Amino acid sequence: MSLKLEYIYVLIIALLLGACTTTPTEESTLTSPPSRYPDKQKAAPIPDFQPEKVVDRDHAGTKPAEVAEKSVRQADIWKRIQHNLVLERDLSRSRVKAQVAFYASKQEFLDRMAERATPYIHYIVEELEKRNMPVDLALLPVVESAYQPFAYSRSHASGIWQFIPSTGRHYGLKQNWWYDGRRDIIASTNAALTYLQKLHGYFDGDWLLAVAAYNAGERTVERAIERNIKGGKPTDFWSLKLRRETMHYVPSLLAVAEIVAHPENYHIALKTIPNEPYFDVIDVGSQIDLGVVSELTGLSNDELHTLNPGIKKWATDPDGPYHLLIPLDKSTDLQQKLATLPASERVRWQVYHIRQGDTLGGIARLYQTQISALKQANKLNGNLIRAGHTLLIPTSYKPAASTARTRADTGLQYAAAQKLAGGNSLEYTIMQGDTLWNISRQFGVSIDDLCQWNGIQRNSIITPGNTLQVRMSQSAELIPAVANINHTESRHISYTVQTGDSLWLIARRFDVTVEQIQHWNSMHQRTALRPGQNLDIYIGQAPADV
Repeated sequence: MSLKLEYIYVLIIALLLGACTTTPTEESTLTSPPSRYPDKQKAAPIPDFQPEKVVDRDHAGTKPAEVAEKSVRQADIWKRIQHNLVLERDLSRSRVKAQVAFYASKQEFLDRMAERATPYIHYIVEELEKRNMPVDLALLPVVESAYQPFAYSRSHASGIWQFIPSTGRHYGLKQNWWYDGRRDIIASTNAALTYLQKLHGYFDGDWLLAVAAYNAGERTVERAIERNIKGGKPTDFWSLKLRRETMHYVPSLLAVAEIVAHPENYHIALKTIPNEPYFDVIDVGSQIDLGVVSELTGLSNDELHTLNPGIKKWATDPDGPYHLLIPLDKSTDLQQKLATLPASERVRWQVYHIRQGDTLGGIARLYQTQISALKQANKLNGNLIRAGHTLLIPTSYKPAASTARTRADTGLQYAAAQKLAGGNSLEYTIMQGDTLWNISRQFGVSIDDLCQWNGIQRNSIITPGNTLQVRMSQSAELIPAVANINHTESRHISYTVQTGDSLWLIARRFDVTVEQIQHWNSMHQRTALRPGQNLDIYIGQAPADV
């Protein structure tokens, strides 16, 4: 081998040996298999400590003001809604401007609405986002019911979404003596969003037309569109001629959205509602008395009915649904207690021995219940009962809870009325929307009497926050005053019969007829009143199922 070739050969060998001892690249380190015994790996040397700049990875690259804004947005449901509104709010339209001005002047109304919405609105926002629907629709109950789950209209619409009975049944909302799914927050929200999705598809993806149809019915909106097509006119919502209520309904939703989007522009302060779940949904498995749930959780009956407004009586429907909404901090404890609660302690039943001449109607009146409830509880197909047999009568664990239930059941706020020295004299605090006429009706007195007692005239302006003196008869009982509810709407009162009462006196006190009281309470003409007996009274138009 020549010297030249030998030199080349040695050089090649040296280069190959050098390559074998080169430090592995970063890539080869990352792709090499991990140790089969990671705990036995040699610890890496600890580098010298260097103060490291703290990085908020959720807010990396944002300015401090933006970080603060995001924190608020995460904490407040209004901010969450505010940053996700999508429906166009054309403030140049007179109808929208008028509604914005209206809501911008209603700080007290918005405060009360926020209080009522607190338990429900986070759930509704979550459901809208799950369905990829505009979060703006979480504001629709503001327009429909001011978030009052017990709101009841002259057209028999009920609940925060204001379903009429027929539409409610069409969308699976059960309605009977025990339960009204139109007031159930879970059931009614599911039905309302399903209905709105259907309308959205029906009107080719136009949300304003869908909302209009939710108020007026799809056929009404469809006919208005057909009229415009024939007349060569545009078919968007703003070009349609609809009934007055619907013409202002959509602008009202947009106006509320505008107030939420820019409250500072209208000098409105929205009460903070935590952007977090308020309740847990618990399946209790079978019928249960809310009085039992109250004892197990420490929640008042008012609190339970606020979260479960679909339950009309003291217990869940014997045939379901059996779900209850319970505050998150009470949920786990209740489920554990229910797991060990004997079936016999869920509902109290009284055994009634049927006597000769008894009828289901008479027994139902005796126990202040409905024939349908007795039939349901005893699995009866007809009204025939036999002497010597027994009936199970469902009764409440907490009879006194009926007062709390009635207050929740009607959605009424009791007036700030305090008894004064001298018997039945009361000091009534005037509330927003009150008039001398409605106050006189609430207490069963005349407007002239109110004026005389307070040294005012019939045309005097009464101011919320001021007080009026009211004097009632010895047998009169304080009637709940309605705050922020249209006084033409139905209001249900459970009245306890006092010594000396007669149907005529009670009818006069509540401005109803004797015949109406008899009908509402399944009473015959010769039925005698008993002190302590509870009577159902409806001011306005009674619900269709009464």
